[in-house]
Amino acid sequence: MTPDLIARYDQRVPRYTSYPTAPHFKPDITDRTYGSWLAELEQNQPLSLYLHVPFCAELCLYCGCNTAVTRSYKAIAAYVECLEREIEIVARHLPGRMAVSHIHWGGGTPTILSPGDLERISRRLGSAFDIRPGAEIAVEIDPRTITPEHVHALAAAGLGRASLGVQDFDPKVQETIRRVQSFEQTAQVAAWLRQAGVSGLNLDLMYGLPFQSIASVRRSVELALRLDPDRIALFGYAHVPWMKRHQALLPEAALPDAVARVEQREAAADAFIRAGYVQIGIDHFARPDDPMAIRHRAGRLHRNFQGYTTDEAEALIGFGTSAIGSLPQGYVQNAPTTVAYREAILAGRLPIVRGVALSEDDRLRRTIIERLMCDFSVDLHGLASEFHRNAADFRHEIATIDELAADGLVVRDGLTLTIPDEGRALVRTVCAVFDRYLENGAQRHSRAL
Repeated sequence: MTPDLIARYDQRVPRYTSYPTAPHFKPDITDRTYGSWLAELEQNQPLSLYLHVPFCAELCLYCGCNTAVTRSYKAIAAYVECLEREIEIVARHLPGRMAVSHIHWGGGTPTILSPGDLERISRRLGSAFDIRPGAEIAVEIDPRTITPEHVHALAAAGLGRASLGVQDFDPKVQETIRRVQSFEQTAQVAAWLRQAGVSGLNLDLMYGLPFQSIASVRRSVELALRLDPDRIALFGYAHVPWMKRHQALLPEAALPDAVARVEQREAAADAFIRAGYVQIGIDHFARPDDPMAIRHRAGRLHRNFQGYTTDEAEALIGFGTSAIGSLPQGYVQNAPTTVAYREAILAGRLPIVRGVALSEDDRLRRTIIERLMCDFSVDLHGLASEFHRNAADFRHEIATIDELAADGLVVRDGLTLTIPDEGRALVRTVCAVFDRYLENGAQRHSRAL
């Protein structure tokens, strides 16, 4: 990828963890809408659950998540009560006690909850839902704050996969982003998890942070590989200080430019591939025998708000402040502040403030984008037929695709599109061609590279 090509296409585009993307959700989707959508679910279809914990012990300056710093457990305890109530409220709207195939704890820092409260929420979920044997239960962990007691509580609740936040092991980078975390701390937590029988270990790394270089990124990868993870997520830092004001505290002059970001990404990817990992999508790597790699080879990988996933449930129920749910009818999002979320829960209401109902055109475009993001290939004619549409309706998009093809970002064979290896870093740019909402919200997104 030449510097000229990078400069031309390093524009602001969505990460496409949904379609339509969250900036296009509207307030006309209300708690009543959500209640009716929940009631219309088929009782025999399994659900996926997401629980958002919007608290951290301290704020990392790179963070783009919905979270707040708290040093008092009183606010956390009150939030746990709200989560319990929301689980009860949602369960009352469902057609019955439904099966669950996947549970994901995200944040923030889910393990800021006490071991007892983690067990408490897990019990509440077990009473409201039929959690299937073999259901994947996953949690995001900050290795700086978790204790053996947390690990035991999670293991007792069926934890099968843990994602350890690392970002970078370089001391200067860590000090700059305010996340000082030694390799020894991370290794200790990995050992606790494995001793407790947690079989899946993920690591989260980043490139594009202040003061990172190719050499420092390679060193972080080398240390990460010593932990023998099953999966690695390699995210590009998204600098959006107009959305996350604390990011303005980072030294912008120390941020790598687009060319350096690409070089860092390629150096890390090359190291993981040489170590035997399979590259999946734009930012994941997995062992060849990992379920994610197996689904990837079979063309059954999916993408949701947690990124690439093996989760095949058609409905994802979000719990907690700002949590997003995905149902066959559309998307819904909870109140973005914990104050507003708590007010709705205490009033006995579903805390939905916005969302979007999906049209058939949305569903077709969502599938096109998901297949491009997961498989780097899509058959427009086949998908259009599946949705009872004519592929000729995409004349305008095909004209734009041909312009991208001239620069090597995509190869078109009739109505089959394939992203070549050298263009994969810009697959989001290709996806954006099919996004009919983008023109009104491009400025809200992070850069493509």
